[in-house]
Amino acid sequence: MKYQSQKVALAYFSVAMGLFAIQVLGGLLAGWIYVSPNTLSEILPFNVVRMIHTNALIVWLLLGFFGAAYFLVPEEAERELFSVKLAYLQLAILVIGTLGAVVSYLVGIHGGREFLEQPLWVKFGILVAAVIFLVNISLTALAGRKTAITNILLAGLWLLCLLWVFAFINPDNLGLDKMYWWYIVHLWVEGTWELVMAAILGYLMLKLTGVDREVIEKWLYVIVATALFSGILGTGHHFYWIGLPGYWQWIGSIFSTMEVIPFFAMMSFAFVMVWKGRRNHPNKAALLWSLGASTVAFFGAGVWGFLHTLHGVNYFTHGTQITAAHGHLAFYGAYVALNLAMFTYAMPMLLGRAPYNQWLNMTSFWLMTTGMAFMTFTLTFAGTVQVHMQRVIGDYYMDVQDQLAMFYMIRFGSGAMVVLGALLFIYSLAAVRKSAPAAHAVGEAA
Repeated sequence: MKYQSQKVALAYFSVAMGLFAIQVLGGLLAGWIYVSPNTLSEILPFNVVRMIHTNALIVWLLLGFFGAAYFLVPEEAERELFSVKLAYLQLAILVIGTLGAVVSYLVGIHGGREFLEQPLWVKFGILVAAVIFLVNISLTALAGRKTAITNILLAGLWLLCLLWVFAFINPDNLGLDKMYWWYIVHLWVEGTWELVMAAILGYLMLKLTGVDREVIEKWLYVIVATALFSGILGTGHHFYWIGLPGYWQWIGSIFSTMEVIPFFAMMSFAFVMVWKGRRNHPNKAALLWSLGASTVAFFGAGVWGFLHTLHGVNYFTHGTQITAAHGHLAFYGAYVALNLAMFTYAMPMLLGRAPYNQWLNMTSFWLMTTGMAFMTFTLTFAGTVQVHMQRVIGDYYMDVQDQLAMFYMIRFGSGAMVVLGALLFIYSLAAVRKSAPAAHAVGEAA
């Protein structure tokens, strides 16, 4: 770690990991409710559990992105952060907003729009925090060295924050409501977040492999160009059945098919950089998470997304467990694993110690990845059965759900494996080993 202001990232990463634990535990409870629907139904209804699960996911991923920016931008810009106090103020606003949203959900106060259920005052708090972040990180970058990694990261984060304005637009017309809703949900995860992912992955490859910056930058520009070209009009695959004009079925099918390209490029980029690299970096766990993130993202977002993106197929599959399979694997690979890669790389330096549990960290990777793979395959098979029984034969929804009980049991077991891996990951970074094999901090750039 070269700059003292980078330490602000530790607070962001710590809060993010706390929310990560809440998120996966909430997901496990939701998975059990699928098996035993009356569990805690009077105290904690399923819709509230699901809101906590999905909102915690989004918030901790955003905290990870913000923390990654506060960690890498000073190093890329070769100067201290513009204001550490502003960074902590932003974190405090986000934490208060998160707690306020959870309390609101528990007492039945929410907006009712999936992923955007936050009360209005929380939405405004998030907007204020976003403005603080953009001012802080932009002034830091503009005053220092400009690099492709910083430029792409800032572009992604600026667009991410600006798109949040659509959270305040809630027209009475349901078709328009869903259109604006997808401007956030799709253009975040299949647009701006891909830019953030590319920038963070490029930074990790630069530090972990030692490949020349010029080579990494050329790859990043190709990845970003394909991500924006396919992702923006690829929004059309969400416009098939919400009342928008029929031409979106063709635009969505064509461009969302191309969304496989940037994820394949990111996976190829990571492996080529490791193959070309000349550095035997001591932080093997960070390298494993980086390669795993790009690989699982390709399969989850790319392959599983393509499986049901064509409008003729999506007519039968939308809203089934196939969608859940795609969503879980895509989020895990593209953004969860990437954030965990960044935590694994940065936290030993932020904590100033070598004795961290690298073997446990890598074990957590295989536990989580294996559990998520089983969950994805299980939900894919469940969704296939659901499509046939419900959409082809025409059986009643609840009758079909009864036939999927075995799949839900397997999904719960897979979720338990993911939770075990997540808790092991947090322990591996938080706990200090009693014996240190090396004197320097693992992950320190050579």
